[in-house]
Formats: sequence, C-alpha cells, structure tokens
Amino acid sequence: MASRLRILLADDHAIVRQGLKLLIDNQSDMEVVGEAADGHHALEQAKASKPNVIVIDISMPGMNGLVATRTLKQLQPDVAIVALTRHDDDRYLEELLRAGASGYVLKQSDPSEFLRAIRVVAAGGIYLDPAMTSHVADGLLARRPAGSHEARPKISERESEVLRLTAVGHSNKEIADQLKISVKTVEVHKANAMQKLGLAGRVDIIRYGVLQGWLYDT
Repeated sequence: MASRLRILLADDHAIVRQGLKLLIDNQSDMEVVGEAADGHHALEQAKASKPNVIVIDISMPGMNGLVATRTLKQLQPDVAIVALTRHDDDRYLEELLRAGASGYVLKQSDPSEFLRAIRVVAAGGIYLDPAMTSHVADGLLARRPAGSHEARPKISERESEVLRLTAVGHSNKEIADQLKISVKTVEVHKANAMQKLGLAGRVDIIRYGVLQGWLYDT
C-alpha cells in the first residue's frame, strides 16, 4: 500500500484547521501531520514533521503566508505549497506563484477543488482554482498591445510541448527525459517560445497555460 501524503495545515483560525483536518483525514491517501497558527510556527512544524504538502493561508498574524511560502521553499525546496485563501485577486495569486506556491484555492470553493489541488501539487503539478481562470487570462491579455491578440505569434509544436510541460510544473530535467532531448535543447525551446509570446517568467508561463487550458487537462 502506498504511503499517505503528509499534510501540514497553516491557518490562524482553529475552526478552519479543524474542518480541513477532518476532510483530509477522511481521505485514504492523505493525513494531517501538523498544524500551525502563524508563519513562524509553520516553519517549525515543517522542519519537525517533514510534510509533502503545506496548506497555507495568506492572511496570518506575525509572518504572513506569502513570506512563509518564500521562506519554506528556501528551506525545503521539494515541499509543495497550496495557498488556501478567500482572496480572488490575481495580485495575491501572482505573488504566491512568484514565492514558490504550486496551488491556489479559494476558501469559498467546493472541498473537491481543495483535495484535487493537494493531489495535483503532490504529483509535481500546478493547480489554480478554476474560479481564477478569468482573472489570470485577463491579466495576461491586459499587458498585450491593442490589437496584438488578432495576430498572435506562432510557436512550433515542440516549443508548445515544452511550454505546456513547464506550465504544469515539470522541471527542465523532467521535460528533457520525457521528450528524450537534452536539457539545453529544452532551455532553447523555452526561451524561443517565451520571446515569441512576450512571456517574462514562470508566472507568465502559468498564465499562458491557463489561457490554453493546459492546467485543467486530465
């Protein structure tokens, strides 16, 4: 039997943590191994419990979720982080993605979205709440010059493949292994595609992935 996913919950509301714990512990493939009420405590708990996934709220006293996410990724690069928040503003989403979060789920969404996010990020993927899709798409389109969407630059099939795998969370090494090409070739394809599409970094690639529907492919 496969081992369960080890989940750490970081939220300053005890009633929220209790509800999430009941939901998670009721799943056959995951369990809560620690709880924290603020960012500092989350760092301590992460060090002690060695979770696979950390579920973290943005708004916490002391060290907030954004700072905690950035610090946790520096200390434990392999841990996957899901931001669970009431904020449906894409500025929060963008900052969390830049800090290293792999998932973003709204507290007002169905519990199934939350559980799906945990499983996706634990498998190395990226998961954004479907309710955020329009925000993410609008954010990318708003930065394009007027009329530019009518003549969208074309990228090659291989460039598209590399960009799609990057958007859903794969590293250059994983993409190289999957496509049976060198890491250097992956880097070249990615750089060419980003230049053609006017993408500046990881957040833009994820935004583009949302526009293409890549993050919600099953």
